[in-house]
Amino acid sequence: QVQLSESGGGLVQAGGSLRLSCAASGRTLRTLNMAWFRQVPGKERVFVAGISRNGNKSDYTDSVRGRFTISSDNAKSTVYLQMNSLKPEDTAVYSCAARPTVNDFVFIRSGSYDFWGQGTQVTVSS
Repeated sequence: QVQLSESGGGLVQAGGSLRLSCAASGRTLRTLNMAWFRQVPGKERVFVAGISRNGNKSDYTDSVRGRFTISSDNAKSTVYLQMNSLKPEDTAVYSCAARPTVNDFVFIRSGSYDFWGQGTQVTVSS
């Protein structure tokens, strides 16, 4: 069993930055592929960024590539999402997800993940 706890959301003006954190417990990050997803009311949850269990592969949805950076700190069992140059369309509930695996892949489908955090709200004002 893996427990995930997100933090770092909030209200920020367009062009600003936030850093989200996802603390994982129950398993070491080296056994988990991790990702961030986001969801707005009435729409499906969508992939934002993912990182492989060894931390040497990452992927991003096109709309955030170059603005967001996903990283992991194994010593702290924490995955981060650094979000820069935020736009109003980035407003959503952001959730982290974990998939226990022996593979060093980045999975982009939400159905590939077994464990989810409770989510943290990010609001970007124009």
